[in-house]
Amino acid sequence: MLLSVTALEKHFPVFGGVLRRKVGAVRAVDGVSFGIARGTTLGLVGESGSGKSTTGRTILQLERATAGSVRFGGIELTETKGDALRRIRPRMQMVFQDPHASLNPRMTVASIVGEPLREHGAAKGSALRERVAELLGLVGLDARFANRYPHEFSGGQRQRIGIARAIALNPDFIVCDEPIAALDVSIQAQVVNLLRELQAELGLTYLLISHDIAMIRQVADRIAVMYLGRLMELAETETLHARPRHPYTQALLSAVPVPDPDIEASREQTILVGDIPNPAAPPSGCPFRTRCPRAEARCADEVPAWREVAAGHWAACHFAD
Repeated sequence: MLLSVTALEKHFPVFGGVLRRKVGAVRAVDGVSFGIARGTTLGLVGESGSGKSTTGRTILQLERATAGSVRFGGIELTETKGDALRRIRPRMQMVFQDPHASLNPRMTVASIVGEPLREHGAAKGSALRERVAELLGLVGLDARFANRYPHEFSGGQRQRIGIARAIALNPDFIVCDEPIAALDVSIQAQVVNLLRELQAELGLTYLLISHDIAMIRQVADRIAVMYLGRLMELAETETLHARPRHPYTQALLSAVPVPDPDIEASREQTILVGDIPNPAAPPSGCPFRTRCPRAEARCADEVPAWREVAAGHWAACHFAD
């Protein structure tokens, strides 16, 4: 495994009262475990507020973990700091959700894409300019646009610039945090195809975060389903779609429309009631029980174990068998 995450936790303190004392914590990531093999893609899906983005940021040490382990290429990242962490940074990068907010409006495209190369001393002068032109070509942009500013590009083009910046240092691993969520539907497929092409050409490993489980199916080798800071299910992509074991996964898949009007009219859909609970005050037992159509008294008393219910298929549900 290139990346192994074990019992990862990230809690944000909640302060209250006149003296601003700590009165609780938001358990944004609460005991998450998975691995990603080199050259593969793990899709991480779930509703807004489930902790997907925080998981990605904590893996990259943009947020320091409260507890747990993150091993990247045999290195324990949670214990790595300062210059040692900086030396590892070129090997792991991130593509952000909003291509407008993640690009400095005062910098040209050449400066944005070339910044990682300058910061890590990878290239300078003519070599830097040549590498920037090469990177822009890899993501489908004309090198003549290098001296333009981000506001002169469309949303899809800006995301391509962000991808070019992410691959500048030839990383092994990239966290893609909802890379198409802010784009027009007509552009989304282009960006997804670009990510797949770059993976094949450069041997990249992805953690692809999204709320769109239908899109994830087109890209990911395996899918992990997250809810309220915890993983509910993890399996090979086709296995998860063919036989989902967790009620939450079943609800997510039932919400994906089928492009056949006869099947769409007759198929059964699971409609979840209510909103995702407050992560600062999660329900007892199973975090999904307040919205689960199969919940029983046991679900309020016992936290479901994260267990392998079939070969390579993991779930956290009392009734996953």
